[in-house]
Amino acid sequence: MEGSAHILNDAPLVLAMAGNERLASALAAALDGAVADCLIRRFPDGETFIRIDSPIEGRPLVLVCTLDHADDKLVPLLLAAATARDLGAASITLVAPYLGYMRQDVRFQPGEGVTSLYVGQLLSSAVDALVTIDPHLHRHDALGEVYSVPHVTASAAPAIGVWVRANVERPFLVGPDAESEQWVRAAAGGDLPYVIFTKTRSGDHDVAIDAPDLAQFAGRTPVLVDDVLSTGRTMIGAAEILMAAGFDAPICAAVHGVFSGDAADALAAAGLPHVVTCDTIAHPTNAIDTTSILVDAIRKLASDD
Repeated sequence: MEGSAHILNDAPLVLAMAGNERLASALAAALDGAVADCLIRRFPDGETFIRIDSPIEGRPLVLVCTLDHADDKLVPLLLAAATARDLGAASITLVAPYLGYMRQDVRFQPGEGVTSLYVGQLLSSAVDALVTIDPHLHRHDALGEVYSVPHVTASAAPAIGVWVRANVERPFLVGPDAESEQWVRAAAGGDLPYVIFTKTRSGDHDVAIDAPDLAQFAGRTPVLVDDVLSTGRTMIGAAEILMAAGFDAPICAAVHGVFSGDAADALAAAGLPHVVTCDTIAHPTNAIDTTSILVDAIRKLASDD
């Protein structure tokens, strides 16, 4: 956490961008705030119309918008923040359970744009603070390298561990690649056994996965754990190794269920019917509620003020 936010010096007004209404209502109730009466629609030419009908002058605003399919959401989000600012909001805190545009964090080839930095700069200029869950940091050590506003990054990995302990008999956790280890370790919490595979990616959909000796886990139920489930190919590759080693089809658990393209169908076709995600992105696989995680993060942001 860096800086200060001034977000809970009064009962906050919570404004839901499209698709975030349930979470906004839950946050407003938990924070003793109110859901903003707001109209957001499209003009016939596709441009965005914004009207905030709730009194907002002098009040802290919590703007709720998960940023999957971010290209469709960024302009309405920026216009909502600008409108709130223009109407006198005391502060604007963005709650983005899933934070998109974290993939392109370096210039891999000449001429490429480092879009994670550009979007970070854009949103940092529009809001006063940010709360998110498990941002996918590749080559950045911390979110502060991308976002310049005060921020709290919460983790839902321990909640995945709680779900596993309550719902799976004799589990062991599997990280499909080295990047997943931090989430697997947090979900394991010191008492669940786990193993980490290695992955080599040769394209957006092509991955090769290798596993260590799995004999020590015989008789246990495998649970694949990762932060983002996007195309599903990494999960499928790891599951194939587990099933080839004699294990039952693993449970697939992810913090963020992006489900790009045919991911859901591909997982089902691979014999992986049991997929569990946190509710950072609305999807039928949502089984883990992150409301309390976000409330704690917002309160931490306020306590550091």
